[in-house]
Amino acid sequence: MTGKRSHGDGGIDARGENVWRLRYRVNRKRFSKAFRGTLSEARKELRRLIRSGDTGEHIAPDRITLAEWIDRWVALLERQQDDGERRRRGLVNARTIERYAELLRCHVAPTLGLRPLQQIQASEIDDLYIRIEKKRAPRTVHHIHTVLGACFKSAVRKGLIASNPVARAEAPSPGESDRGIALEENQLRVLLAGFKDSVQFPIVAVAAFTGARRNEILALRWSDLDPAAKTLRIERAVEETMAGGRQLKEPKTRRGTRTIQIDDDLVALLLAEREKYLRIKAGVPDGAQVDLSLVKLPPDALIFPSPMGGSQFATLRDGHAVTRQFVRRARKLGFPGLRFHDLRGTHETMLLDAGVPVHVVAARCGHDPAVLLRTYARRTRKADTSAAETLGKLSKGILQG
Repeated sequence: MTGKRSHGDGGIDARGENVWRLRYRVNRKRFSKAFRGTLSEARKELRRLIRSGDTGEHIAPDRITLAEWIDRWVALLERQQDDGERRRRGLVNARTIERYAELLRCHVAPTLGLRPLQQIQASEIDDLYIRIEKKRAPRTVHHIHTVLGACFKSAVRKGLIASNPVARAEAPSPGESDRGIALEENQLRVLLAGFKDSVQFPIVAVAAFTGARRNEILALRWSDLDPAAKTLRIERAVEETMAGGRQLKEPKTRRGTRTIQIDDDLVALLLAEREKYLRIKAGVPDGAQVDLSLVKLPPDALIFPSPMGGSQFATLRDGHAVTRQFVRRARKLGFPGLRFHDLRGTHETMLLDAGVPVHVVAARCGHDPAVLLRTYARRTRKADTSAAETLGKLSKGILQG
């Protein structure tokens, strides 16, 4: 035990190697707090606690563990997500919340979950990252760091802790981001030709020529298609969670809601697809000459419904199955490693390579222009080559004149 101090100075008791009990008073109330660190660090923390009483920033010791706070934080996110107005302001969606909970409960709670929230030090978080890095990819560790930081930041805001230890920990490197594959024009032609006899062809074509995300495409309704104006409206996406199953959701940000201009060929392809569903609805076989103008599809009929959904055409298709089928056929066509999402990257890259302004491409694809530029810069060198050729022509007229 340290030497005697006045009540105003508090006290420090040794409880093990680099483990201390800090004793102090605030507004005549006695408090004690366990602390891990050197004696010098314990003295510094004691001075901070006493000073916090003078400034009105004191946080009373609480025995809540990190695991308990994780559960409470996730519940708060879920409550916010259920609030439609707040969700429209860009808060995380249900699937993202599930992912946050999975990361914290699987990778953080087994090591630090039983530790009192107020006692966790930055050094403990550093040690946690070192252990996880031995088993997980750098981007996973970095994602854990981001989510854990948000979890502790909320605890600070709620007055449970004075500062965020994650902010003082060494942030793990995110590693090299996955830039995906961007197909050349001739490669895209080969790929699309290989899908022509597949029921997936219309879905693949929409992805390649609109840059829409898979789950946005699977949420399209026939009411979103305007053949006269040659546009497709993106207003929702499919979301699949363990709690809610497969359902529709609003875009995460305002940027996600958009109207996409499409060409005549894609309009014709979609109208042919609609005729197929009109025939099914009317019970008319293919090839039979009938007037389908009086046949109406339900208002919520999807452009790409589940094949098992019946005649209402409103049952959501399994997005994971779409991706698996796409990957299998793409591999057979000579495109190993190509993902469905790479069709979006291909669309963006081709437009930017063609000189379409970044803000136009970003608006079309519901993208953040800054993120789009960073991804594009890692994905292609064509733009730099084009710039070099332009400057080369200019220099010949000036430098060799």
